[in-house]
Amino acid sequence: MSLRLSTVILPYRRWHEGGRSAWTRAEQLGFHTAYTYDHLSWRSFRDGPWFGAVPTLTAAAAVTERLRLGTLVTSPNFRHPVTLAKELISLDDISGGRITLGIGAGGTGFDATALGQEPWTPRERADRLGEFLPLLDRLLTEDAVSYVGDFYSAHEARNIPGCVQRPRLPFAVAATGPRGLALAARHGQAWVTTGDPKLFENGTAEQSDRALRQQADRLADACAAIGRGVGELDRVLLTGFTPERNRLLDSVDAFVDFAGRHRALGFTELVVHWPIADSDFAADEKVFERIAMEAPAQLKE
Repeated sequence: MSLRLSTVILPYRRWHEGGRSAWTRAEQLGFHTAYTYDHLSWRSFRDGPWFGAVPTLTAAAAVTERLRLGTLVTSPNFRHPVTLAKELISLDDISGGRITLGIGAGGTGFDATALGQEPWTPRERADRLGEFLPLLDRLLTEDAVSYVGDFYSAHEARNIPGCVQRPRLPFAVAATGPRGLALAARHGQAWVTTGDPKLFENGTAEQSDRALRQQADRLADACAAIGRGVGELDRVLLTGFTPERNRLLDSVDAFVDFAGRHRALGFTELVVHWPIADSDFAADEKVFERIAMEAPAQLKE
């Protein structure tokens, strides 16, 4: 089974002060996709610079040619399907059809309250995603959409000419619970996980592998329930949140070992964070680049 290597570039640097160079370097290094977080701010970066995902990806599309681009992940926390669809169609056009939308239910971080609302419960987040995602699917595939739901509405929303990618740009659905996995099975071209968050602090690599296998099994069950083959979906692991954290970036050998184990679990794409000094994503940039250039060849052996 082939395994793609991608990266996620956090939007914390001004475009002309290192922001642009990371995206162009990602293409030079041969990454399959470069994603960015779609947040208004995030954790320890809250009191520092942080830029919007869609404008950042638009700029990245203008300075790259082959690199796929995307979000990991967009959520309903501060998005509406109608306005998001228009932005995505524009971004897909500007990039020449190189956009993947990572999408999930969101969490309880800063995005959850930035618009002045109380944080939604897990059930409320799942309810909203359950309406958001099918409506977004329609908005990206139909010329005109009208819809009235419990949380979102559209009135003769026009999205002509639609996406460059047909029938629409791919969805990579982040999910571990039954309702999210059902959405991934029905609407996704890929499934995204970060592993089991309960294992992050004190879990072992073996426990993490077992939890990931169980998540993948539940995805397979969700696909079987609607008569879809689970092999039709790519399986994406966003690294950095398992017990091994960023130790997989300590050396090429460490990464190849990690990647080989997760390829055996059925993953088709691993996403590593672009190094950020003095953060949870600190890593040796020279080793990081060696991993990008050397590891894919070793994983083909």
